[in-house]
Amino acid sequence: MSNILIMGAGGFGTALAVMSRKFGHKITMWSPFPEEVEMLCRDREHKKLLAGIPIPADVEITTSLEALGGAELVILAVPSAAVRSTAATLAKSVPERIPVACVSKGLEAGTYKILSDVMEEELPRNPIVMISGPSHAEEVARGYPTTVVAASRSRAAAETVQDLLMNETFRIYVSDDVVGVEYGGALKNIIALAAGILDGLGSGDNTKAALMTRGIAEIARLGVAMGAKAETFAGLSGIGDLIVTCASMHSRNRRCGILIGEGVEPAEAVARIGMTVEGYPCTKVAYELARQQKIYMPIVEQAYHVLYEGKDIAAATKDLMERPKRHESETIWLLTR
Repeated sequence: MSNILIMGAGGFGTALAVMSRKFGHKITMWSPFPEEVEMLCRDREHKKLLAGIPIPADVEITTSLEALGGAELVILAVPSAAVRSTAATLAKSVPERIPVACVSKGLEAGTYKILSDVMEEELPRNPIVMISGPSHAEEVARGYPTTVVAASRSRAAAETVQDLLMNETFRIYVSDDVVGVEYGGALKNIIALAAGILDGLGSGDNTKAALMTRGIAEIARLGVAMGAKAETFAGLSGIGDLIVTCASMHSRNRRCGILIGEGVEPAEAVARIGMTVEGYPCTKVAYELARQQKIYMPIVEQAYHVLYEGKDIAAATKDLMERPKRHESETIWLLTR
């Protein structure tokens, strides 16, 4: 039995707690919100995000970080915007060299940094591991077979996560391409938003398949420019995560896009989802980063115009379809404006 502290009591944090306890670990789940802790302790269920999934009675749920003393692994399961502040809170108490994993997916607004870089700034004494891949919380909690990637600059830390969390329903591969794993996980949410918009409009399968295929090309183009390996985007954290997020109604990004396609204003659509829609802020960050790096990302560009400038969706689609002719096999990392 290993001691694991999960920081974040949302859908994925709760799913990890349920799964990990099932396979024998001692689990403490932390939240900074006393009312959330009270609700989860009372109901032993996250009724809003994981209805019908009981939280085992011996999973401790708390606002205290006392469990850090015996933890062998800490997992951050918070929205991307809260990663820096949560890591800073953790840094005050976590023993050095304890691996800190993160399941958040996004880029930091303003700095354009991937989340592992953010965490390394706040937790310089701890190895960082990023967990990504097609892994809806609703299915992880129910024990549906799921496969993800644990990426780290420390092979030992990645293998620690693999050893502690891998089980008969949750298979983990390790990778040293932290940049590629993170860009795949973050940027796929933009494409999922766009896929939802197409669904809301009633567009066909041809259109959605084209969006997803050209979307992964854009993701890889930016990722490789930032130091990723091209082949990572053909794996679980790239095309795998893209497929599940664009196709599933578990995806809050897709559901938000459907509302927008049906005519709801983007900010109102985000509010209606009632949970973090990572693709919405990530669109702005990716658009700005691509312009800064002079990387050609036409889908992201049009998504930005629709989400933040009120551009008509039909006009955005027309602009995408009428771009200059290209060769499909152009080398992705040489394409710039």
